[in-house]
Formats: sequence, structure tokens, C-alpha cells
Amino acid sequence: MSNRLCWFRSGDTVSALALPILPNDVIADWDSLRKTMLRKRPPDFERDEWAYLVTFLDREHLESVFHSEFGDLIQTPGMGAFRLLRPRGLVGIWLPNNVSLLGPLALIILTLTGCQLWLKSGSEATNLARIFLDFAREHLRAGPLKHYLDTMVAVETLDRDDARLKEMAVRCNVRIVFGSDAAAEAIHGLAPPHRGVAFSFLDRQSEAWLDLRAFDEGVMETLAKVFVIYGQAGCTSPRRVVVINGTIADATEIRRRLLEAWPRLFPKASPMHFASTSVMTRQWAATGGWDAALTPGHNAVLAVGPYDLAPIPSPMMLSFSPATLAKAVSGLPSNIQTIGYAAPHGIMMDEWLPALSATAAKRLVPLGQMHHFGPVWDGQPYWRQCFEEMEVAG
Repeated sequence: MSNRLCWFRSGDTVSALALPILPNDVIADWDSLRKTMLRKRPPDFERDEWAYLVTFLDREHLESVFHSEFGDLIQTPGMGAFRLLRPRGLVGIWLPNNVSLLGPLALIILTLTGCQLWLKSGSEATNLARIFLDFAREHLRAGPLKHYLDTMVAVETLDRDDARLKEMAVRCNVRIVFGSDAAAEAIHGLAPPHRGVAFSFLDRQSEAWLDLRAFDEGVMETLAKVFVIYGQAGCTSPRRVVVINGTIADATEIRRRLLEAWPRLFPKASPMHFASTSVMTRQWAATGGWDAALTPGHNAVLAVGPYDLAPIPSPMMLSFSPATLAKAVSGLPSNIQTIGYAAPHGIMMDEWLPALSATAAKRLVPLGQMHHFGPVWDGQPYWRQCFEEMEVAG
């Protein structure tokens, strides 16, 4: 596919993007798919996952990716500093086993770069990227995006000893790895030194921070939903809830309200093996000093305890602990990624943000945005780095 130029302006800087599909065309085609998605859903996708994809494909959301990086779309370059950006070439994405929705999200956002894409799905996970790609190819109208997906995108499930893993690492101009430290080291190590641009999104933990003045029914429901979708397996899912400047009684009351609302939010009972794990987790937590309670339907364990109590690494346990702001900051895990917050805007900006600016936290977002995937991840502008810049002098 040959490239065409489109122009953006940010202040005095004009950026020319040389893309095989113009932004307005690819965004319009993705947006058109949403109508079909509202009527049809592949059975491998949960309803919440599918609903999130529909929202992710919103025209304004996809346009914001370009605006945040390059400014406003303009018709002619005019005057000012000038640069040309073009796709780097082949982008390889190694996906994890534990957060399968990352596949479709990465696929969508990287189609906006115009790069050729090669996605490797986790061998132990449902290949949602492939399922979504097949759905899009079947239901998209004939046009630039469908042609791009048919000719420029591949999604495969490869075992760890598959020879194509080395081929991916060697051929790709950009390598994006989601996984453990060892997996990232092994994958990047397959490529020749200094070959391409490499990004590693490794094992992370996330937390939810609550200020009681912002806690209400909506916050409670959002907290439950962002936890349940992945449990502790998701790097963006809260492993604990910290009640800033609260008490054990405050944490217990939040837990009580969640338990009370649980049957309405999640009426479906867990499968037997899942319920058994929850029962074991409750006993394990109680032994460790937690005030632990099973949710109705045995979907999860909600536990209250002092901030310094040892955590329980079980998939569906969520703990609630009070802490001062200073203690919550000093107690962050070394691999902290996202802090999802519910707090008055002034408190968050005037107190929490300055305190967190010196930590390793990568994201500070409202609770409902904890799982949102964007062009900057773990503090790395991976999307922008899928373009190389040509120096142009007048």
C-alpha cells in the first residue's frame, strides 16, 4: 500500500504523516463497525469486554490518539517548523495469557500507525485478537481498513519453541512484549543487537485509592466491576483498596455495602472449581489475620485488615485497608503501575498527585479507566515510536 500525506499542527510545528490509510478513513471504517457489533457478539467475548471494544472504537476516542501526539488535523501545511513521520515498518506484538482483551485493543490502536502488524497470542489464552480480526474482516464494509486488515495484519498462536518466534524478533522494526521479565529478555535477545525499537510491558500491580468524600453507589459499582473482570491476574486490576485517611470501620462499611450489592451486580454463581478456590482463599486469608468474607455466589473474597498485613496472592481476593497518604505512598509495591482513584478533584490534584510524582507509579486515573489502554503505556510512548521521523529543511 502506497503512502499518502496528511497534515497536523501543534503550535508552530506542522507534522506530515505519510500513511497507507488516512486517519479520517481508518477511523470512519472502525466507527462504522460499531453498528454491527451492537447486534452481534462472538461467544468467546464476555458482554463487558465486547461493550468496552464498542466504546474503544468511538470516533472521538480514536481521533484523540492523533490529536494528543500531533495536534489538530489541517488541510494545508502553511508556514512553520516542519517534520515528516512515516511508519517504521513491521511491528511485532507478543501478547500475555492473562489479559486476553489486550490483543484486540493493541490491534485497533496500532492500525492507526499504518504499520504492518504481526501479533503473537498467548498459547494458553483464548485468541481474542484473532477472533476480533476475523469478525472485523467479515463485517467491515469494503474500503481502506478492510484491505489493510486483509493484507497487513497477521495474528497467530505460537508455542514457545516455534521457530517463527525468532523470525518475528529478527524481522520486526518494533517489538512490543507483554509478559514477564524473563519472557521479554528472551524475546528481545533473539534479535540482533540494536535491531529495531523495543518495548517491554512487564509484571505490574495496581491499587484503588478511595477518599470517603467521593465514595457513593456509582463508585462502589465501578470498583467491583474493574476488579471482577480480571481479578489479581490483571496488571491494571486493583489488588487492594486503600481508604486514604480512613479507619478499619470505614473499610468494613465499604466492604459491607459491596457484599450487599453483589447479587445485583453479579447474579451468576461461580463454577464449582472457582467457588472452591474462593472458599480456600477465605480460609487462607482468615489464617493470615484478615477479616475475610465470601461474596454471594462465591465469585470473590473481600477482606478487611490493617495496611501492613501480608497480602494474599489469590486470583479473586480484594483487600480493603486504611492508611494515611504518606503511608500509602511509602507502601506502594516496587512494580506499581496504575492507581485508580475516587477523590474530590482538589484533593487529588493538590495532595495526591504531588505525593505520587516521586514514586514509580505509571498511571493515575479514575477507577473506571483503570483498564483503559492508550498510546502511552507504563510511561512509554510506544505508539508514537511506531513512526520514524524524516528531517526536512526548507
